[in-house]
Amino acid sequence: MSAGTGESGEGGTSTAVRNTIAAGTGCGCLLSPLALLGTLVVIVIIGGFGVLLAPLIALILLFSGGADGSAGADDADEVIAVFNGDGGGELDPSTVPEDLVEPIEEAGDLCGAVGPVVIASQIERESGFNAELLGENGEEGISQLPPAVFEKYGEDDDGNDETSPFDAEDSIMAQGRHLCDLAGQAQRMIDANEATGSVLDLALAGYHVGMEAVRAAEGVPRTNEAQGYVLAVRAQFAKYAGVAAPPPGATPGVTPGVTPGTAPGATASPSTSAASGD
Repeated sequence: MSAGTGESGEGGTSTAVRNTIAAGTGCGCLLSPLALLGTLVVIVIIGGFGVLLAPLIALILLFSGGADGSAGADDADEVIAVFNGDGGGELDPSTVPEDLVEPIEEAGDLCGAVGPVVIASQIERESGFNAELLGENGEEGISQLPPAVFEKYGEDDDGNDETSPFDAEDSIMAQGRHLCDLAGQAQRMIDANEATGSVLDLALAGYHVGMEAVRAAEGVPRTNEAQGYVLAVRAQFAKYAGVAAPPPGATPGVTPGVTPGTAPGATASPSTSAASGD
């Protein structure tokens, strides 16, 4: 597992990735897959982490594999702006399963630092919208919260007289509460000059690697795991904000390149009841 204000200080690698993407946008090269592949080489050299290519990979999917191939420079600029933004704005309801639109919007309305676009993007990264997922390290449900975290933030939000991480609405609302709590911690750290970066990036990193790791690093830790997670979530912002259409073959609730029912680094539980121990 894993709102910004002021200048971003997430770390040199993260900044290099964003600046290189923006450079590609300025010359119109973003629309060329070959140009993007050239940019990938630059990022590998600068960043050193293969997983930090997630934003560029997403942009390749959006602009070289768009539904009608008509993406233009203005579209590219908008995607970059959303990628670099705070994840605010409205969710495009057509991008998520219909029954999850309301809980995602509610979870994204719990605090000002986290919006529904962030919630949806994080769910895709965590579980590919698989509500029955059981992670390798015991994380549970669509939002992949560890049992102790879900116990703290989980409630019977779907009103079925059961609080379960395998109830999608319970899990998503717990995700929102947890992320808002992390955002509050991040803001206090920034105010006390204990960390640099945006509130959102610190909260996302805290969700994935723990807030103590963020505190120790005085920002998003400069690791493949932490920075790659933040950028991978950000790479989905444009999709869920409805700025750019998903690539052909992508359907709501399924991550391109991820087999339905699984997620990177996790395995699907055989059944909800078995995974929850009922």
